[in-house]
Amino acid sequence: MLERLIIATHSAGKFSEFAQALSEVAVSIDPLPPGAMTPAETGSSFLENALIKARFAAANWRVPVLADDSGLVVDALNGAPGVYSARFAGPGASDLERQALLLERLRGVPPYERRARFVAALVLLVPGRGEWTAIGNCEGQIALEPMGAQGFGYDPIFYFPPAAKTFGQMSSAEKQLVSHRTAALTELLRRFRASS
Repeated sequence: MLERLIIATHSAGKFSEFAQALSEVAVSIDPLPPGAMTPAETGSSFLENALIKARFAAANWRVPVLADDSGLVVDALNGAPGVYSARFAGPGASDLERQALLLERLRGVPPYERRARFVAALVLLVPGRGEWTAIGNCEGQIALEPMGAQGFGYDPIFYFPPAAKTFGQMSSAEKQLVSHRTAALTELLRRFRASS
């Protein structure tokens, strides 16, 4: 078990999801300290950005780090917003503004052409021991309008057909069972434990 693990995010939503799942891996789990610098996400893929964040945080804090990069990939928009999911509506835009822009870009696109997936790339970097990576996906489609007030980001407009509801309508427990982060984290922990 790791003595300490930093989750390289300022997102309270992401931290909460990861901390709960990683409680059996580390004694102490902390987010980035308030005001801590983060590197520019210059990668062309989710995994490249996760590696940039993990290596930057590990170099600064010299403790094990979990970093992720995740986002929404929409087929009808040629994969957008993709790695730009958090910056899709410009710097400082709110979740509601990002959702509104995405829905505007899909205006007139019928439900059967609104296929999308959430993608999460994770990196666990333990100084002196190595790096472990994993990618998880969750398939769905973009709803015609926001539904539900749970979750964060694009959750209210991401419709998950097996549950017949959006992520925004799911409880935290329901979402964690099927989410892209859960899929990636399950595989990441499997690889990490196999190497121990």
